[in-house]
Amino acid sequence: MDKSYDIDEYVKKHYIHRSNWLRAAVLGANDGILSTASIAIGVAAASEFRDPVILASLAGLVAGALSMAAGEYVSVSSQTDIEKADIAREKEELEEMPEIELQILAQIYEERGLKKETALLVAKEFTEHNALEAHVRDELGINEVSQANPLQAALASGAAFTLGGVMPLLVSIFLPLKEMVYYQYGFALLFLLLLGAMAAKTGGSSIKKAVLRITFWGTVAMGLSALVGHLFGVNLA
Repeated sequence: MDKSYDIDEYVKKHYIHRSNWLRAAVLGANDGILSTASIAIGVAAASEFRDPVILASLAGLVAGALSMAAGEYVSVSSQTDIEKADIAREKEELEEMPEIELQILAQIYEERGLKKETALLVAKEFTEHNALEAHVRDELGINEVSQANPLQAALASGAAFTLGGVMPLLVSIFLPLKEMVYYQYGFALLFLLLLGAMAAKTGGSSIKKAVLRITFWGTVAMGLSALVGHLFGVNLA
């Protein structure tokens, strides 16, 4: 009995389509939590007053969010510029030497496991359908999934950093100053654990591995920040 499948729905079951925005969002939130908490821990370890801790946390949050958004936009834009330049170059090559480009495409398919005759036949059919699309996808490795949107990545990173950084800021404002270092570490670790679990769940990967990874590196970052604060031992007013 023949079965009909909704291909689009089947493909949506995979998580790779979420990789671009998920990477930017997780990186932003993780950086927001770690950066802001580490700054707060470092200042709290060297100060007996709350105001410097709050001011440092707020400054770190604002500067970090703007820096994250700008950096993500610039880096993704650079990637997009390279992709566009490669596509334009490929278009020229298809116009100037179509036979060579056909052989290149056939060789790619042959290296992926097709017989020589089948590879050439497939290359010809793809070329007839849309030569540029076939070369961009199979020769350059660029497709809709891998292509990133600079503005989307920047907004996701900046917003995620802000969301992550607000949490340590609230700890700086409301929790007792005397044990601020420990509160910051404890809550930051909790936020990181939740972030790691949610990211793994959204991306369909191992929650345990994500949690262990984020816990280890979070502890290292905040521990070093506290150490620096204690070593300097400056009594900030």
